[in-house]
Amino acid sequence: MEFPFPLLVCDVGGTNARFALVQAPGVAHLPLAPQQTGDHPGLAEAAEAALAGTRLRPRSMLVCAAGPNEGRRIKLTNAAWLIDGPQTAQALGLEQGLMFNDFEAQALSLPTLRAEWTLSIGAPREGDDGPLLVNGPGTGLGTAALIRAEGKWRAIASESGHLDFAPVTDEERAFWPHVEPVLGRITPEALISGPGLRRLHRARLAALGHARPELGGVEIVDLALADHAGAEADTIRTFWRLVARFVGDMAITFLSTGGITLAGGILPRIVPLLDPADFRASFERKAPYEWLVRRIPVRVLTAQDTVLAGMADIAARPQAYAIDYAARRWL
Repeated sequence: MEFPFPLLVCDVGGTNARFALVQAPGVAHLPLAPQQTGDHPGLAEAAEAALAGTRLRPRSMLVCAAGPNEGRRIKLTNAAWLIDGPQTAQALGLEQGLMFNDFEAQALSLPTLRAEWTLSIGAPREGDDGPLLVNGPGTGLGTAALIRAEGKWRAIASESGHLDFAPVTDEERAFWPHVEPVLGRITPEALISGPGLRRLHRARLAALGHARPELGGVEIVDLALADHAGAEADTIRTFWRLVARFVGDMAITFLSTGGITLAGGILPRIVPLLDPADFRASFERKAPYEWLVRRIPVRVLTAQDTVLAGMADIAARPQAYAIDYAARRWL
């Protein structure tokens, strides 16, 4: 399998689409202007807008998107785009292309992460050669695992953000009845996401007898960072505990003894309100398997657009990854 360079790599979320050009294998990627997903009817139009003013034209494209992967098509979960790989290739004049679920690509990018791009939560721990896991809240909530099989990296995608979610602490039992369901359900994504942060804040204040504020996730984060003693900061701390609890569940599900990486657009911004000891306590409270999760390292990905570097490595070294290229390549 070959991906001719120059290469266009793209990370499509429900809110933003981020692009970069890679001139040759092993060369650092050149970031392009990010695009608002809602400003364009589809991926090809957003890519043309990002490429405007550049002299290089891509010959191949690797893209990850926030939705279930159907091989050559992805319907975004939290936006209107239906991405069709062969149609995108035709519209952009590409020779080849490949598409991933966003957290499948995040998982495949784990081997390319540098230590300086991450922050350990709690005392540093050494993972083993067990499965790696990546989780992260953005417009939605993603989870994927990575395993080493027959000398190649293989990603295991999931939609675990859409499981049912239940309260386990007194604080959670107090505000849970006030959480606004999504499609009639309360899932991890309903609370651990950008829109979920708004639901969480409204539910917490309602449980305390206060009016439900009309604040978006970005506004809540801004107010929390400006006043660490305010109600918004308390909501962020609760958000971190929910992240820790959900990630602990995923650690048991995947037996991810190789370590867990937290990604997504929200968490790097709210690191100042992270209490490592509180996080580890919520993460490890998994009787009867405390002994298992206690030794699993957890880190936050603090650098941006690392998934673009990961996809560039896939294009440069496709033989290192266990991907069904024949079924998924665009041309």
